Amino acid sequence: MRTTRRLLAAAALALPMLGGAAQAQNWPERPITMVIPFAPGGPTDVVGRLIAEAMGRDLGQNVLAQNVGGAGGTTGTARVAAAAPDGYTILLHNIGISTAPTLYRRLPYDPVTAFETVGLVTATPMVWLARPGLPVTNFAEMIRHVRERGEAVNLANAGLGSASQLCGTLFQASLGVRVTTVSYTGSGPIYPELMADRLDIYCDQTTSASSFVTSGRVRGLAVTTAEPMAQLPGIPTAGQAGLPGFEIGIWHGIYAPKGTPTPVVMRLNQALRAALADQRVVTRMNELGSPPEPVERQNPDVHRAHLVSEIARWRPILQAAGQFAD
Repeated sequence: MRTTRRLLAAAALALPMLGGAAQAQNWPERPITMVIPFAPGGPTDVVGRLIAEAMGRDLGQNVLAQNVGGAGGTTGTARVAAAAPDGYTILLHNIGISTAPTLYRRLPYDPVTAFETVGLVTATPMVWLARPGLPVTNFAEMIRHVRERGEAVNLANAGLGSASQLCGTLFQASLGVRVTTVSYTGSGPIYPELMADRLDIYCDQTTSASSFVTSGRVRGLAVTTAEPMAQLPGIPTAGQAGLPGFEIGIWHGIYAPKGTPTPVVMRLNQALRAALADQRVVTRMNELGSPPEPVERQNPDVHRAHLVSEIARWRPILQAAGQFAD
């Protein structure tokens, strides 16, 4: 009798695992929705659509990019957190998922416990930009200008929690100086204002900024990488130009709702790895100045550890800045 009970108990424990394996063997049976929690056309949207198409080729089903913007990315993220954990609704998010717990006082999800991490995608560098008429010729002069003028300098950002806001916050913390920040709802409206000399400085992802810099419509002063970028020749790093250690990459990762079966998560990871090894994807991402993450960082466990460490990194910086949303 005891032996029978043990066998039945073992069988009961095995059923969920067998069910998950069977689900993974048949999965996906229909298209997958990849939520991008920002407006169309922005840097994260560009990365997301490129990856979605490539993952779909590996999965044999379309991965449909869906923009669900609002509240600095938290609206779309909350939607995925509440979605069925079956792998048919996934999220592509950027560094903002790690800053939201500090910036938003009533965040409807915990990024660490609400999701299964699938893998890191890319870390997009940023570049410091200046209006054409700003009386500086390089980043070191811009730093002096900001220190001398303080709040007379206006710094644009694309909204609370945006990559540009994080870059600007880190910049002010590094200098120990406050400037006047001017917030917009996205990066689109900023460039006309910058080109018209109505804004002074702006820090944006290279995926959006490169064409404006190379065409001469705005001035690129420094990149936020450890080494200069081939895509922006002649522009030094912030460290080389007077702000040692100023490095920030806007990393992106893919998430599934908590409870998504491990075999399905691993199948998604396999598709992500295939996408990031696709030469067409690699070429395009390199053109954008946003190369794929190294293979070892495409791992779900590495992704989770990175998320936790980034939450801890940004919390004191953002708390000191004192800008929060309800």
